[in-house]
Amino acid sequence: MNKKERLVAAIENGTVIDHIPAEKTNQVVNLLRLQEIKTPVTIGFNYPSKKVGKKGIIKVSDKFFTDNEISRLSVVAPNVILSIIHDYEVVEKKAVTTPDDIVGIVKCNNPVCITNNEPMSTVFHFVDKEKGVLRCHYCEKEQDINKVEILRSSTSK
Repeated sequence: MNKKERLVAAIENGTVIDHIPAEKTNQVVNLLRLQEIKTPVTIGFNYPSKKVGKKGIIKVSDKFFTDNEISRLSVVAPNVILSIIHDYEVVEKKAVTTPDDIVGIVKCNNPVCITNNEPMSTVFHFVDKEKGVLRCHYCEKEQDINKVEILRSSTSK
């Protein structure tokens, strides 16, 4: 696609999050707290995509995400592409991959799990990345990644 065909206005510096499954776009916005950012944020829904059918795309001016933010993103929308932009040019592309372990990002859905009763981070291990099955490190309860509750921040319960 050449620059004249862009569906969303180009940004000078910042990050483009692309290939978000369309139905996950709002979750990505909330997870990264983009409504709190003071720089321009462009959010697009339902663009055609060969990879995911219909996709979302988010452009965030003057924002570069930390590894922690990117790992949080992988829980909601694995396989998205982050493009780092400087002077209107893509200088780096990062494929977001799902880590083997997820720490402090999702809540255990077992009410008696120690992580729901003590001030400590949750830890989950992937049992099956293809099917999205997680297992709590502490109580060993399995959860479907599509049905987990995302914690507000990586340090809160």
